[in-house]
Amino acid sequence: MSHPDLLTPKRNFRLSVVIPLYNEEANLDALSRRLLQVLPGVSEDFEIIYVNDGSTDGTARGIEAWHQREPRIKGVMLSRNFGHQAAISAGLAFASGEAVVVMDGDLQDRPEEIPRFVALWQQGHEVVYAVRRRRAGVPWWKRLAYAAFYRVQQRVADTPVPLDSGDFALLDRRVVQWLNQFPEGDRFLRGLRSWVGLRQVGLEVDRDARAAGEPKYRLRSLVRLAADGLVSFSLKPLRWLLVLGGCLILAGSATLVGSLAAGGSSLVSLSGLMCLLSGVQLAALGIVGEYVGRTYMNLKARPVFLVDRLLGLEQHLAQVPRHLAFPTPAGRKAA
Repeated sequence: MSHPDLLTPKRNFRLSVVIPLYNEEANLDALSRRLLQVLPGVSEDFEIIYVNDGSTDGTARGIEAWHQREPRIKGVMLSRNFGHQAAISAGLAFASGEAVVVMDGDLQDRPEEIPRFVALWQQGHEVVYAVRRRRAGVPWWKRLAYAAFYRVQQRVADTPVPLDSGDFALLDRRVVQWLNQFPEGDRFLRGLRSWVGLRQVGLEVDRDARAAGEPKYRLRSLVRLAADGLVSFSLKPLRWLLVLGGCLILAGSATLVGSLAAGGSSLVSLSGLMCLLSGVQLAALGIVGEYVGRTYMNLKARPVFLVDRLLGLEQHLAQVPRHLAFPTPAGRKAA
């Protein structure tokens, strides 16, 4: 008896595959070949949308060459590096599929898993997200950091992200349309995806080691992504600060009164108390500043990304909401 997520899917629907690329010249050919082997067996009408996120190597030339060879491979060339989440947002803005798959371009996400995502979507799930069963080629400290983040996020966020899930996912058309309308500039898409609700299901996958090149998510980028996931989806850190402040006031008062009553050195007690309170105040200011700073940046209402030029997607420019990207100048729409 066949497993339900392995049943042969219907092929008369439009499928978009969105892939952000930043300096992935070494992986582009293998990725394109594997996708073109898999996708014709999934859908009769598909498109591959590569988003060049300001690459400094030959990624842009590689996308152009593949577009000339295979028109179903299309390109969104951003004006500079806007970051992984912004690049995914750019691909979603131009995707026209009834189902849209989001995956990374380093071949850690296997193209061969896409039929399983589609089968679950055709069973009625609007969001199918990958749950990483195994992470090949990832150092222990990164695995530990990922595990810690997801579990902290589960505790803190008002809308928790499923444990060990990532950006590799399939989204129904109406989910994509909703995501495109969200106005925030700090976009933590796996959190927004969870916030949407509807029928969501996880699919266990093994994550391969990077095929070539260096990882683009450095420690600083991972910390920034974690902050997006925690701060953008919860006010609990601010509430915890209020509780902590009240507790420290009571504890400090009790310590000072007790020290004076016992005839101890009030100077030593006061110095220790001041150091403790100063550290707490600085940490509190940092957390509050993170919220205020994000509010300030979003009030500027800058677009999430800017498009330099398009390959095969010019007809979809009008569908992109203005808060995501201002229209491309007329003379730069096409390559």
